[in-house]
Amino acid sequence: MKNFDFVLIVDDNPTNLSVLSQALKSAGFAVRVAEDGETAIEMVQHKQPALILLDVQMSGIDGFETCQKLKADPLTQNIPIIFMTALADTENKMKGFSLGAVDYIPKPFEQAEVIARVRMHLQLKQLTDNLEQRVTDRTAALEQAQMQLVQQEKLSMLGQLVAGVAHEMNNPISCIISNIHPAQEYVADLTEILQLCQQNYSQLPPLIQDAIAQTDLEFILEDLPKLLNSMQVSTQRIKDISVSLRNFARTDTSGKIKFDVHEGLNDTLLILRHRLKGVGQRPEIQIIKKYASLPKVECYPGQLNQVFMNILANAVDALEDIWQEGKRVNDSLTINICTEVCSPNYVTIRICDNGIGMTEEVRQQIFNYLFTTKTVGKGTGLGLAIANQIVVEKHGGAIQVNSTLNQGTEFAIVLPLQ
Repeated sequence: MKNFDFVLIVDDNPTNLSVLSQALKSAGFAVRVAEDGETAIEMVQHKQPALILLDVQMSGIDGFETCQKLKADPLTQNIPIIFMTALADTENKMKGFSLGAVDYIPKPFEQAEVIARVRMHLQLKQLTDNLEQRVTDRTAALEQAQMQLVQQEKLSMLGQLVAGVAHEMNNPISCIISNIHPAQEYVADLTEILQLCQQNYSQLPPLIQDAIAQTDLEFILEDLPKLLNSMQVSTQRIKDISVSLRNFARTDTSGKIKFDVHEGLNDTLLILRHRLKGVGQRPEIQIIKKYASLPKVECYPGQLNQVFMNILANAVDALEDIWQEGKRVNDSLTINICTEVCSPNYVTIRICDNGIGMTEEVRQQIFNYLFTTKTVGKGTGLGLAIANQIVVEKHGGAIQVNSTLNQGTEFAIVLPLQ
């Protein structure tokens, strides 16, 4: 047996203690003894035995009361207890079992019987512990598998949605972009013709002169090229958004690829831009970037973008919450994004907000499966759990969190370069 799996014998009779101790030691068990219930409880609190042999009739608190106290404590309630007593009547046996004892050895006892019962109950406890551990491991595996399914489903649905939107946007955008340049050339030609008409205004037919007089031709000729340029800039922006959507939800290959994390951050911010704008009295959320010169990271880009989205969206939520509570009325709402090479083999992405923050108790649970502080319908408790799984298990990195209530939160994503 392992040296920490000892048997505790509790009996106020020194002779019984000596005989039982020698018998169990000779059978290979580690043994400790206590002469009363109070001492036994104190010993168990300090170091838990694998099993307790407990005499019923003792001075001070008897065995029944000692058992009751041990079973009432969550830390000691699972320790098997075998009663030893000369009170072998059914009533006392039933009382012992009702208090949580696993067995009953009548006095005077046979050493071989005691050893056999102790060995049997230790084996049962080991089997129970192994079964509980297997259940715990299986539950954890099921939760992990469920998170992976949710993650894959979310990425698949997002990919399909974006692919459909991008496809529908592509044709009209391409049409507009391809036609703007010829339209600018046509406008330039018409402008030249109209300018010639202005220069020879007196020679034009009266009908055309009246039309020119009723129209602010000079303003039109000046403003029309500006309108076309604005249309060109706007269509380019729509094209950039389309590209960002496709990049954000890209289908990852079977292996990792080199990826510019700054591109992923910028694509995510572009998608979240509508949430950064001011709403009502709430000012615009300021994004402050401090990008270092980073090498490309070997990763799954689509999954990494999902991590950025979850953390940045939560930062926006935190800023909205603190604004609604009136604690940032006169202060700016900011999200700082900093990147750095923290060692030759790792990069760090820090996303810091000055939002509502969190307590230490909440901070320790934020990556737990299904844990959320958001109201029903607003949060599932899966976002950060999946983000942590992606960074830690998929990429061999880490997510560190620092937060102060009503001051803000910082997420530090550490990623290996290869």
